[in-house]
Amino acid sequence: MSNSEQVTPDEKKKKKEFPHSNVIISGLIVLMAVLTWIIPAGTYQRHAITMPDGGSRTVVDPDSFTVAESNPSKPFDIFKAFPTGLAEAQSIVFFIFLVGGSFAIINDTGAIEAGITKVTLALKGKEKLLIPLIVFIFSLGGTTIGMAEECIVFIPIGIALARAVGYDAIVGMGMVSLGAAAGFTSGLMNPFTLGVAQGIAELPYMSGWELRIIVMICTLILVIWYLTRYANKVKNDPTKSIVYALEQEEKDQVIDLSNVKKMTTRHMLVLISFGLGMCLLVFGVFKYGWYITEIAACFLAMGILGGILGGMSANDISKSFVTGAKDVTAGALVVGLARGLLVIMADAGILDTIVHGLAQVISSLPRAVSAIGMLLVQSLLNFIIPSGSGLAATTMPIMSPLSDVVGITRQTAVLAYQFGDGITNSLVPTSGVLLANLTLAKIKYEDWFKFIWPLMAIWTAMGAVFMIIATMINYGPF
Repeated sequence: MSNSEQVTPDEKKKKKEFPHSNVIISGLIVLMAVLTWIIPAGTYQRHAITMPDGGSRTVVDPDSFTVAESNPSKPFDIFKAFPTGLAEAQSIVFFIFLVGGSFAIINDTGAIEAGITKVTLALKGKEKLLIPLIVFIFSLGGTTIGMAEECIVFIPIGIALARAVGYDAIVGMGMVSLGAAAGFTSGLMNPFTLGVAQGIAELPYMSGWELRIIVMICTLILVIWYLTRYANKVKNDPTKSIVYALEQEEKDQVIDLSNVKKMTTRHMLVLISFGLGMCLLVFGVFKYGWYITEIAACFLAMGILGGILGGMSANDISKSFVTGAKDVTAGALVVGLARGLLVIMADAGILDTIVHGLAQVISSLPRAVSAIGMLLVQSLLNFIIPSGSGLAATTMPIMSPLSDVVGITRQTAVLAYQFGDGITNSLVPTSGVLLANLTLAKIKYEDWFKFIWPLMAIWTAMGAVFMIIATMINYGPF
């Protein structure tokens, strides 16, 4: 073979490289645009109902589906989907910029490194407790307040902790995001998912809690086992890390426990202000229903105050903020691109048609299979309706009466919704929260996919088993 025909190792690696997340999402947008010429437009009528908490929710009338005038996507609509998606996802896009910049300020004070060093040294010889402890803590947030967006700010801290004990960025992100997902999926008392779904299904808010506790315990065991197994492999041989290239790039950011930096008074003040800010954030979420805007504002204030207490000048604070925001630009733009997929479907009017078609398929299945079918349908719909409460408001008015027709309880239909919404949240490329987490972690979607898909497969299989159990025991009051 001549030199001109020889393939270098770098060229081989390039040939085998997984498609970039931008390529994957762009491909899905083009595919969906083509499908708008095949799938007829349709619509359900929607009306407002009063929820048990006194609020209102717009829901679908399951018997009102009608075919609508077709509005297929034009070639130029594909390009318009990106800027329109950015505009519709602006709250999460700017949230990523603000959190990335603010955390960079706090990190540049050296306080985070000093604090994590103290925690890590305290865990010396007990590193195996780190993953179960962090996963359990965040699962409580997921199962009570539906913690999702709130986890984003903790990703850099989880990664720093993981790296300090010899793990990688995937373990750090997994401890936080999968911990919350474990609680979110069981949804023991999550008002944003369980509350909405139970209300629409006309079920008592806390009905079915006994099985959900068992689901949560099993899910926690599964997530902790999967993360620990991978973490031990990375600790024993760092080259086994799925993000080994990233770890090499970030090796200067790993805390060197053999050269511990002294905890100064300024470090203590920064950490105290950061801790108080986090307490204020949690209080605001619980008490006043704070969401993206308030959380971003709180974190911005923590960043500026932390910089001042850390002895940074105004110019240094500004430079750190810009650097931090710049580092997350690529991921922030992906959020807008992912929203473009939903823009294409909504503008063409095929979203309701897809939901209606999937519901018709379920109604033709045997009873036990119908329950699993509901889970799979909810999982598929979560790709195009990544909002938990939005998915409940769109699908539960259809799935509730459908469960009556096929002979399974409405409580089982709610469980299918919980699994479908909660499990795939850690995988769907249209999830703004997932993309924000990956952005702050500097993990490519394709690398995360390689890590997470086996867990998603096992998790879904576990969900299917619980669906069969729920069918056999006639789960719930009705």
